[in-house]
Amino acid sequence: MLARILPFAIYLGFIGIEDLARLLGAAPSLLLLLYPVKICAVCAALWYYRQSYVELAWKDLAHAGNLAFSVLIGAVVFLLWIQMTWPFAVFGTLTGYDPSGIQDDAARMAIIASRLFGAAIIVPIMEEIFWRSFVIRYIINPDFLRIPVGAFSWASFALVSVLFGLEHNLWLAGIMAGVAFNIVLYRTRSIAHCIIAHAVTNGMLGAYVLATNSWRFW
Repeated sequence: MLARILPFAIYLGFIGIEDLARLLGAAPSLLLLLYPVKICAVCAALWYYRQSYVELAWKDLAHAGNLAFSVLIGAVVFLLWIQMTWPFAVFGTLTGYDPSGIQDDAARMAIIASRLFGAAIIVPIMEEIFWRSFVIRYIINPDFLRIPVGAFSWASFALVSVLFGLEHNLWLAGIMAGVAFNIVLYRTRSIAHCIIAHAVTNGMLGAYVLATNSWRFW
């Protein structure tokens, strides 16, 4: 259980540190630097527990139909996400992660690269292992390893969709994404395909942010 919880808990812990640093008036440059540290910490936890993720079968990606479905869902979630910014659907203010003020080109590119790597690769792995491997099965049965990946119940579907959404500032878009990634899970019965869908969404969002300077989405 700890193997699936700890990487997510580390990520949330760093968000708490970032919020506290912001309240204490920390320099923006320090807040930017916390992100790569956070991603490195999550990476370390995922690597340490890598043998525990027996449900994560990358060979599932050889199924072309499921792969195409996962990529399509990821793209649709991205397109909906950038539209669902209505005031009522936002927690607080969308301040975003804006490295454009860093004067040194090499440092700015390194920060952007770490953000892209974290958002498009590490976050999807960490979140899908937590939400759609652990939590969605734990709701069905606390002895979650006895539950097959992709097992359905209305309670687990609804709770994970909502809780996943409430994790994000754009809470309604988050619920939409939670529903979509759950559908990928039920269709493919594969955590690897959920990671791909999530990675496509976050990767496209990162490209959109950089192309349009829409930093609020980061």
